Parts: sequence; C-alpha cells; structure tokens
Amino acid sequence: MDTHNPLIKVECKDHIAVLALNNPPLNLVTLELTKQLQEELDEIEENEDIRVVIITGSSETKAFSAGSDITEFETVSDDIVGKKLGMENQVFSQIESLSKPTIAAIEGLAYGGGCELSLTCDLRIVSEQVKFSLPEIKLGAFPGSGGIFRLPKIIGLSKSLEMMYLGNKINAQTAEKMGLANHIVPEDETLSFAIRIAEEITEKPREALKAIKRGARNSLYHTHDEAVAQTLQLIEQVVRTDDYKEGVTAFFERRKPHFK
Repeated sequence: MDTHNPLIKVECKDHIAVLALNNPPLNLVTLELTKQLQEELDEIEENEDIRVVIITGSSETKAFSAGSDITEFETVSDDIVGKKLGMENQVFSQIESLSKPTIAAIEGLAYGGGCELSLTCDLRIVSEQVKFSLPEIKLGAFPGSGGIFRLPKIIGLSKSLEMMYLGNKINAQTAEKMGLANHIVPEDETLSFAIRIAEEITEKPREALKAIKRGARNSLYHTHDEAVAQTLQLIEQVVRTDDYKEGVTAFFERRKPHFK
C-alpha cells in the first residue's frame, strides 16, 4: 500500500471507523483501491474496539464513486472476471458480511460499481444532490459486482429491473421513496449525520447488534423454518451475555443500561 497517497483513508475514533475512498476526482474503483479496501476491512473485522464502519468519499473527491475504472478492463482483457470483477465481488461481499453495522455516507455520484458498493452497506445516508445509476446496459453489459442480486433485495424486483434495463439516473427523493436511501440530508452533511447514527449504535449491546445483522441478512436466503431456527439459536446466545443481564436489570431499576 502507498502510505503516502492511500486510496483508502481511515480514521478511527470513539469505536467508529470511517473509510474514505480517496481516488480523485471521482473515486473510480481500481484494482489497487479494491486491494487497499480489503486490507482495511481485514484489520477492522479483527479490531474489537471498532463497533461501526462508515464508508464515504474523501473531502478531496467529487463523488462517492462514479464506478469501476473501465480503462483497466483492457489490461485484464484476457480474464476480466478473474482479475477484476472477481476481486470486486470478493471485497464487496466482505463488506456485506462484516459482523459490525455499516453505513454508506453518499455525496455526489454513486454510479455502476460505486452504486454496487453502497448496496453492501446496512444503511445509506445521501445528500440532496446525490445521483444513483447502474448504467452498465449502455455499455452492453450489466452490473457485475453484486448489483444484479443485491438491489432486488433492497428495493424489490420490478424497480430493480427498470433501473438496470434503462440505466437512468435516480435522484435522492426517488431513492428514498424506493427504499434505496434511509435518510436525505443537506449537501456536505452526510458524514456528520452518519456519525451521529453510528454514535447511537455504539451505545447498543455488541452481541445483540451482531445477531440482528446476521439474522436479518441471512433471512433473505433462508426458508421460513430456517429463519425461525436461526432466530432461536441467536437469541439463545444473546440472552447468555452480560449485556442482556444488564439491560433487564436496568429496565427494572428504571435507569439507562450501561453496556460493555
């Protein structure tokens, strides 16, 4: 990794890790950016002090990410899937499977691979001027880094197909209405808003948060009976924690719980 000019800037404070994409001007997703992102995710997963992860664009850039750097496709033309899209899928899946809650703070453009990256996060905070798009159809392709299967789980099949068939831009208001955005905030305030949400999450019990994320995400792939079985397994683990005992005790003592 180039420590003098990192493509991922990391700041950790108060149990929150902010990963800022730093590939000016539009944060194109390159092989090196993907590699550095993977390295940072590996460290964050192992760091018990980090409880929430925020992904955003750095202050030096003009977009969350305008997508994959298609100029790299020529250099890997002998194996585009194995050398580029395979890596993107691996790292994007790594974000999705992090045990910690994740928030995307999105300013400017979230196109193509940038949009697909945002879909891996649990929550999406967007600015009033944000634009989403999956324009791969205009290149004769389709979203190859997870958008084709993640988007329908978030906004439904019909709206997802329309977005991918046409490749048109989606504004903040439409994104919120579709369920693609959790909150719309004024320009340049997405990160501060995301941090406020993250701070509130850090006050919640760690094991219960992990169980919620695992149970909710896995439910998208489980049958009803499998989801019930997993729920019982997870709640059995959570009710054995000290934080659960503290929460119940605090409830009966009518005070705010102090979780570890």
